[in-house]
This record gives sequence, structure tokens and C-alpha cells, in this order.
Amino acid sequence: MIRYMNYLFNLHRGEDSKEKTLQNVRNNISFAGANLWILACAILIASVGLNVNSTAVIIGAMLISPLMGPIVGSGFALGTFDFDLLKKALKNLLIATVASLVVSTVYFYVSPFKDVQSELLARTSPNIYDILIAFFGGLVGVIAVTRVEKGNPIPGVAIATALMPPLCTAGYGIATGQLNFFLGAFFLYSINCVFICIATYVIVKFLKYPPKKQVDRKHQRQVKYAITILTIIMLVPSTYFAYSLYKEQKYIQAVNNFINDELVATGNTIVYKKTDYKSKVLELAFLDHRFTATEIKELNQKMKFYGLNQTKIIIKQDSTDNIQVLRNSILNEIKGKDEMLDVNE
Repeated sequence: MIRYMNYLFNLHRGEDSKEKTLQNVRNNISFAGANLWILACAILIASVGLNVNSTAVIIGAMLISPLMGPIVGSGFALGTFDFDLLKKALKNLLIATVASLVVSTVYFYVSPFKDVQSELLARTSPNIYDILIAFFGGLVGVIAVTRVEKGNPIPGVAIATALMPPLCTAGYGIATGQLNFFLGAFFLYSINCVFICIATYVIVKFLKYPPKKQVDRKHQRQVKYAITILTIIMLVPSTYFAYSLYKEQKYIQAVNNFINDELVATGNTIVYKKTDYKSKVLELAFLDHRFTATEIKELNQKMKFYGLNQTKIIIKQDSTDNIQVLRNSILNEIKGKDEMLDVNE
């Protein structure tokens, strides 16, 4: 049984020669000439996709991006203690990153459409799940790189690890002066780079790639310490963001439970709902029911039973001005959804 399990999970079966794999990795590191042109075009395509909220266009840009080269090269360099290769890989990764930021920033600066789309927002709040995607996506990618038959995983890895969209979103943040967009997106890009590199290092060590030169235990420990520190630096804020996301989802679920149990179940028809997690405000409007001050006070008290102690409920109904504001809000939401449907089609 053990022998059969070893046979099933043996990564040495189908492995390409180590010399050939290392040469292919070195060839894919450099960002000059054709690679730089391809990268610039891919960044432009991804920026357009983010700008018009088109998932298909963004996926296309990820498929043609050559950004994985220097990241995988860094992992191989660390695993084989080839510090010359590491310097070259990091230098080219820096060139690719700067070039990508410049192209995306220029595009979003000249683009007449500056509205924040859902595809942009999705790249501004990285969490621990992004670490898992980057690490396991990196594992699949480097395993494929070391095979004789490369197979189909490489395109899937390019899509899953998503290096291009965060860089473009960071460029959007620079172009529009929104620091939170830049920091969130660039942190996600850094997570992807670091954990793809770590995954590559793990596989290189597992497959026992020979070191370029003998390195004493002190330098080996320094490499391991550097990887450990980088991992902690990425893990701590990502875990915090994941916990924040969990709390927000839990809050929204509690709000929905309150609305269903206390309002919809009693025969009220809601025509407008807006939940603000940060300010803890729930705005509602109803089709035909007008609430008295006493009823609103009772609703605010009932919210405590749903864990919504600090949440304030606001019902839009009091004046012509409020009705007009409500009408405009509803129309804007409908228009936004229609535009999103048109773009996706």
C-alpha cells in the first residue's frame, strides 16, 4: 500500500532533466525586447478589462502575461543558492513591475472613465485566501515547469494567481490619487509574488535540485530566515483582512435576518435597501407603509437581538426631498446594474 502511494505521488516520474529545466527558467527571466512589449500590451489589455468591468478581457490579459518568469526564477535561485540568478530575476521583476505601473497609470489617467468597477474593487482587499491561491497555484506552476510534458496547468496558474489585475489596479490608484487602492492592490501583487516564489523554492528542494555552489550552514539559515520573515509579514495583515471580511459578512447576514424576520415576514415590501458596514447604518424605504417614530424606535431596539447593537435604522419617507433622493438612488442602482449587464454581454 505504501509503495503504491509513493508511486501515485512520485514527482520524479515524468520529470525533465534538471539542467534543461534550469536553462528554460533562465531564458524566461529577462524582460527586454519582445517580452517587454508583450508585458506592456498585456497590461494595457488588463487595464481596459478592469475599466469596462469585463472578466473575459482580464482573463485574456493574464494568459499572455510573461510576469511569472522572474518570480519562478527567484524561487529556483533561492533553492539552488544561485545568487547571481537571484539578482538577475529580482532586477527583471523590478523592471516589469515599474513598466506595468507606468503603462496602467498612463492608461487610467487619460481614460475618460474613472468610475470604480467591481473588478477593480476585488483587487483592493487581499486576505489569507489569496495567500492560499498564490501558494498552491505556484506549486502547480512549478511542477508543470519541471515536467517533460508541460501539459495544461500553466494557463490555469496564470489565471488563478492573477498577477496582472492587482498591478493595473495599483496604477488606477496612482492615476486617480486613491492611496488605499494602490496600497491594497500592490499588497495583493506582493502576496502573489512572494508565495509563488516560496512554492517554487519548496518544489526545488523537494526535487533535490543541486546547489550551484556549496553554501555553509550560516548562509542556508539566512535564506530560511528571510523566507520565514517574508511569510510572517504577508500572513499577519492578510489574516487580519480575512477576519475583517468574516465580520463584515456576518454583519450583513445579521442585517438580512433582521429584515426578513421583522419586516418582510410582517407583509412589508422593501423598495430600497442600503447597508453601510463601516458607519453601521441601515437605510430602508417601503412601498406603502409609513412608520411612526414609535415603530422606528421599536425596530432599533429589536436590532439588538440580532447582534446589531450599534446599528441605526433610517427609513426614507418623511419629505418630498427625501422621496426625490430615494428615487434618484434607486434609478442610479438600476442604471449601474444595467450597464454591468451590457458590459458582461
